[in-house]
Amino acid sequence: MNRLEGKTALITGGTSGIGAETARLFVKEGAKVVISGRSKEKGSALAESLGENASYIVSDITNESDIKESIAHTINSFGSLDILFNNAGGPVGAGLEEVTQKDIDYGVHLLLASVILGTRFAIEPMRKNGGGCIINNSSIAGIRYRQGDPLYSALKAAVTHYTKMSGVELGKDNIRVNAISPGAIATPIFWGGSKVSNNLSQEENERKLKKLQGNLANAVPLNRSGEASDIAEAALYLASDAGSFVTCQDIVVDGGRTAMFNEYS
Repeated sequence: MNRLEGKTALITGGTSGIGAETARLFVKEGAKVVISGRSKEKGSALAESLGENASYIVSDITNESDIKESIAHTINSFGSLDILFNNAGGPVGAGLEEVTQKDIDYGVHLLLASVILGTRFAIEPMRKNGGGCIINNSSIAGIRYRQGDPLYSALKAAVTHYTKMSGVELGKDNIRVNAISPGAIATPIFWGGSKVSNNLSQEENERKLKKLQGNLANAVPLNRSGEASDIAEAALYLASDAGSFVTCQDIVVDGGRTAMFNEYS
């Protein structure tokens, strides 16, 4: 349907899972897409498979300079930045009595500072274009108890709140800012994220994924696990003209998971 015809998107954490699926969908819908991520092998292969409308850049979102360079690469490659999907993230597991300063520093850089800095560096090119769309990957862990460890959950709640506040600030520039809170989505984050999955064989990752899908299907009213494509479709809606009057929102995509229990169940 070419719902993103003429638009250029940068997707962080785009080499696997939600990011890779979103990249595929965005290109299919007419966008030019830059994929950023740490796995050069996976990123280069994905960009090549998507053809001339995709490009890959090695990037670590815990480094401010890499975030800035990814945005510059997008503009240099395709002439503009219309959509930023701050998707990259991963587990920062630590319990209340085990958490260290190192855990906190890493978690803040990975999950929150990357969103704040990505937004910062996207504002000026989007303003020059007359507007744009920023999508931040949050989580139902920021909404409900026992969906992640306390540090991860607190940081995702901060991402959602920052999304709403920055959306208010940027409305005058026609820059829409929204979050997506996935829940019960079968991706490698459940077994350590890309840091782990990139070092496993395809067969091992597929085995883990199949087992996870079965477990998640029992945890939601719809009796199936969520897929990366479910989040990609939500991102497409927000990035397209269909979402042109939507900003400062957190779109929960969890198969009804958060409605099944209260915070203390």
